[in-house]
Amino acid sequence: MLNNQDVRRAVSGIVEPPARLLLRMHVSPDAVTIVGTLGVVALSVIFIASGQFLWAMLAALIFAPSDMIDGTMARLSGRSGPWGAFLDSTLDRIADGAVFGALIYWYASQQEFATSVAAMLALIGGFVVSYSRARAEGLGMTCDVGFAERTERMLFVALGLILTGAGLTLAMPILLWILVIVVWVTAIQRIVHVRGQALGSEAAS
Repeated sequence: MLNNQDVRRAVSGIVEPPARLLLRMHVSPDAVTIVGTLGVVALSVIFIASGQFLWAMLAALIFAPSDMIDGTMARLSGRSGPWGAFLDSTLDRIADGAVFGALIYWYASQQEFATSVAAMLALIGGFVVSYSRARAEGLGMTCDVGFAERTERMLFVALGLILTGAGLTLAMPILLWILVIVVWVTAIQRIVHVRGQALGSEAAS
C-alpha cells in the first residue's frame, strides 16, 4: 500500500523534470504562477461560462500543473519564501473566483437558479475556509482542521466538469450542493477551532 511519502516521491518525479527545464530556460516561478492563473481565468470565461465543460477540463490539464510546478521551481532554485507563498495564495483566490463565477453565470443563463446559488455558496464558503486559516495563522493560532481545502474543492469541480461534459447533466448540480455542505462544515469547524484556542489563551492569561 502506498503511503504519503510514496505519493510525494511519485509526484516529485513527474513535476521536477518540467520544473528543471523551465529554470534552465530562465523562467521564474512567479511567471509560472501568473501564467497558470491567467490560463484558468481564460478557460473559465471561454469554456465554463459558455457551458463547454469538457473543453474546459481539457484546457485545465494544461494550466493546473502550474500549481505544483511553481512551488517545485522555487524549491529547486532556492527562491522559496513569503513572497512566493503570498502570490500563490492571492492568485488562487482569483482563479477560484473565475471558475465559480463562470459556473454561476452559466447556470443563471440557463435559468437553473438553484445550481447557480449552489456555486455562489460554494465560492463564498471556499473563501471563508481559506481566509479563516490565513487570519488565524496571522494571529498565531492553528487552523488546519476540516476537509475542504482548495485541492478538494477543485477536485469536486473537475469531476463535475468531466461528468457533465460527458452528458451527465445532473452531476454538476449534485456535486456543487455536496461541496456546499462540505465547505460550510469545514468553515464552521475552523471557526469553532479558533474560538477554542482564543478562549483558552484568554483563560490562561
